[in-house]
Amino acid sequence: MKKNKATIKKKLLIEGLLALLVSLSVLIFYSYKYIPQGEEYTSYRFFGIMITENGYGEVYVAMYYYLAKIVPLYLLVVWFITCKNWWYHAILIPIAMYAFQLFVAIYGESSKVDENELLYLLGVCMIIIPIVYFIRVKLFDKHVHGIDLDAIDAELKEYKERERLQKEKDLTS
Repeated sequence: MKKNKATIKKKLLIEGLLALLVSLSVLIFYSYKYIPQGEEYTSYRFFGIMITENGYGEVYVAMYYYLAKIVPLYLLVVWFITCKNWWYHAILIPIAMYAFQLFVAIYGESSKVDENELLYLLGVCMIIIPIVYFIRVKLFDKHVHGIDLDAIDAELKEYKERERLQKEKDLTS
């Protein structure tokens, strides 16, 4: 009974934290507006992290680009982790897109934001799309068409066994 209560408390804590992260996403996204603006502000320290203008002209503009990538990225990660549908692997494609865009926004040139991620995403899509399509075909065949591949395999084995027995019977008679 105690183990069950501990599991329930842990689950409620995790679900509450996820709900808090989702509900705070709007506040986090618009927090760039509270960063001082002006040419004289070339850096900003937040919880010990130094944020610079990084080629964007002003710190609040750089933070806008960072948060415009971070917030959807963490919302997609939460969705991926909590999704129970068969197609949840497809969520990896926009996760990869936002991750590449965030990387370029932080480490790339500020004039080249959101331009060259397509080539990186092509590799991710080449892996994810066939996996999702394969899962879809298996589920569609089983639940829509009523085709159960295991049942078909068992039926074929039974048919081959009967055929083998018939040949043995014909040879002995």
